[in-house]
Amino acid sequence: MQGNLPPEAQEKIEQLQDLQETAQTVAVQKQEAESSLTDAKNALDELENIDEETPMYRKVGELLVETEYDEAEDDLEDKVDSLEIRVETLEKQEERVQEQFESLQGELEELLGGGMGGGPSPAGGPGAGGA
Repeated sequence: MQGNLPPEAQEKIEQLQDLQETAQTVAVQKQEAESSLTDAKNALDELENIDEETPMYRKVGELLVETEYDEAEDDLEDKVDSLEIRVETLEKQEERVQEQFESLQGELEELLGGGMGGGPSPAGGPGAGGA
C-alpha cells in the first residue's frame, strides 16, 4: 500500500515508525529503572532492620568489600534519589514521544484526506495511545 502514497506521506509513516521504536526503547528503559528503584528501596528498608554493628559487604566488580553501615545507607539513599530522577525523566520523555506521535499521526491523516472517511487505520486504532 505504501507504494501508492505520496512521498510526504511515506516520510511521515517512516517518522511514525521511528517514534514507535523510540517509545518502545524508552518504555524498556523506564521499566528497568523502576525495577532497580524497587530493589534499592527494598534494600534500604531491609537495612533499617539490621543492627549497625553487623558486618556489611558491598559488591565491587567481582569482589565483596566490607563497608560501614552509614556508608551503605548513604549509598543506597543516593541510588534511590538518582533512580527516582531517572524514572521521572523517562516518564517525561515518554510523554513527549507520545505527543509527537499523535501530532504526526494527525498530520498524516490530514495529508491522506481527513482521516480517510473512517476506514481502517491501524495507527489510530484502540490502544494506539496506550503506554
